[in-house]
Amino acid sequence: MSEGQVLAASEHGAYVLRLVGDVRLTLCASIEDYVDGMLNDPEFCSVWVDLCDVEGVDSTTLGQLAKLAMTVHERFDFRPAIYCCDAGINRLLGSMGLNRLFEMHEKTCCASGAGQSIPMIPGSEDDVRQKVLEAHRTLMDVSSENRDRFSELVATLERH
Repeated sequence: MSEGQVLAASEHGAYVLRLVGDVRLTLCASIEDYVDGMLNDPEFCSVWVDLCDVEGVDSTTLGQLAKLAMTVHERFDFRPAIYCCDAGINRLLGSMGLNRLFEMHEKTCCASGAGQSIPMIPGSEDDVRQKVLEAHRTLMDVSSENRDRFSELVATLERH
């Protein structure tokens, strides 16, 4: 699997996040920083997440995507879209309940341009642990299955 990266593009408040390769918790600080800036853009009006070039995505990243969708719905009253043409990734998204939070499109995103790589923000071990904990708490809020799936991990992270 190729190393993960997050590409982003925006125009007049419309954003596209393109996840590429194997996206893991090492990108969690970068994703959070970019999403926070995006949601604070006074022109923000839409966001699509393009997963067509994802080879793998971990539960921390899925939790961050869930948080993005929940925040967009709460603050802007719409569901963002996810585009993904990989049946395995689509099954994963469904099993985590993200299909409840996003408009799911099992096809290629029609956004043009590759986007720019978002800046890599290194996080301290404690910062990363806090982001992993928050992402998994968010996933636990999505469904009772996720609560069962991640409760031990969250309890372990809370103890440290």
